[in-house]
Amino acid sequence: MTDMFLEKFRALVPKYLEDEWQEADGLTPEELDKALADHQFEIPLVLREFYLALGGCEDLMEAYHYFWDPEELEVDDEGFLMFLEDEEEAFTWGFRVGDLSIPDPIVYRRNNARGQWKSEEGTFSEFVFDMFEWAFEDEEEE
Repeated sequence: MTDMFLEKFRALVPKYLEDEWQEADGLTPEELDKALADHQFEIPLVLREFYLALGGCEDLMEAYHYFWDPEELEVDDEGFLMFLEDEEEAFTWGFRVGDLSIPDPIVYRRNNARGQWKSEEGTFSEFVFDMFEWAFEDEEEE
């Protein structure tokens, strides 16, 4: 299977960190498979390629929001695979478990105080590129 998003995710390193992408910025397929081995679910292609491209890059994995390490991924009681939290832990982002076979599924956000999930009306790739643009543009304006 061809990589759909890998190069686009790798391009985030030079775009926002002004440095060349290096192998240490991502996880190897073996590292990722080992981290996911205990899970009872398959992650979507887009999330796999995200980890392969950026799973070792703390500056992006923890830019205002915290992407969960692959071994920390979990499915909540409502059937959402959670992968991201904001720094105040007010919101969590995830995918519907029924959508995990879709290469680039729609992202949902849970208000942690209310426990309600709401569609972000965008796919993971759209969400991630928009989120980094927001996070780093915000930083540049200060």
